[in-house]
Amino acid sequence: MEKKERLTQKIKLSAIFILLILALNQCTSDTKPKDSVKGKNIPEVKVSPSIKIPVFNADSAYDFIQDQVGFGPRVPNTKEHEACANYLVNKMNQYADSAFIQYGNATTWDNKTLFMKNIIAVFSPKKRNRILLSAHWDTRPWADEDTARQDEPIVGANDGGSGVGVLLEIARNLSIQQPELGIDIILFDAEDWGKPNESNSYCLGSQYWANNPHDKNYRDKARFGINLDMVGGKDAIFAKEGESMLKSRWVMDKVWKIGQGLGHNEFIDFTRQGIVDDHFYVNTILNFPYIDIINYGVAEGGGFGHFWHTHKDNMDVIDRKPLKAVGETVMHTIFKEIN
Repeated sequence: MEKKERLTQKIKLSAIFILLILALNQCTSDTKPKDSVKGKNIPEVKVSPSIKIPVFNADSAYDFIQDQVGFGPRVPNTKEHEACANYLVNKMNQYADSAFIQYGNATTWDNKTLFMKNIIAVFSPKKRNRILLSAHWDTRPWADEDTARQDEPIVGANDGGSGVGVLLEIARNLSIQQPELGIDIILFDAEDWGKPNESNSYCLGSQYWANNPHDKNYRDKARFGINLDMVGGKDAIFAKEGESMLKSRWVMDKVWKIGQGLGHNEFIDFTRQGIVDDHFYVNTILNFPYIDIINYGVAEGGGFGHFWHTHKDNMDVIDRKPLKAVGETVMHTIFKEIN
């Protein structure tokens, strides 16, 4: 009898030991190592299991693009640029807790002084953990990729207008319901006054903001950022941009997984070479994860579309399908992210 009791005790101890091992293994497999961007620890991604996410309206985003195009080319230092700036900041003031213009000057590659206007909208300003959404709102001063009227500015429905249209629709939704994290939307100015093959001549507004953020502690508050550029063209394809993959892969993979999970086949598992866009300077200067969603796919040799930097970049090239794909994906990303 005593022998049988000792055997039973051993069996119980063995069972407890096995359960402990299994529990430890489970903890290990569920714990993902933190990523790092140039030495910065990245918080583990947390996803809310059940939350009602507002519906992104592609028709509304389309109308916001049309409103911008209605002003004509939005080239810095012009009356059209000034009028559109007033429209954008007034719209953001309707939706955000606060909205304002960050004024700044920049010297262009051809020695012009631009009086820039970065438009900044802040949602839930007291929340420390934040997500940055951005796009540029200015347009190309020349149609240098066109065959005619190359010295005239373009209206930039896709290149400039589309990203802003998506963000205005997101801002409208945020005025009704806000996610757990704070959101900042920045419409960068002077992105497109650049000289081909001279990268630093582009993105003057985002370079200025990165060196002069509206919150001096923004780097420590930002969980990540998403930049939108040329997201409304017909047949748009969103490959994984190389610079984003190099510095912020965990964000890129997260966003693409959400987009594909929503059924948006515009998001493809193909990595293109890195490009210099507004995300590049913010990531480089402020050093927090920041990705670019841009129509730079495998079509047309990996270019930006046949209408890029031409007078064909008007409302005729805008398609609601990619607007919905990008807007819905970004909405789900920011609403599923929790503290």
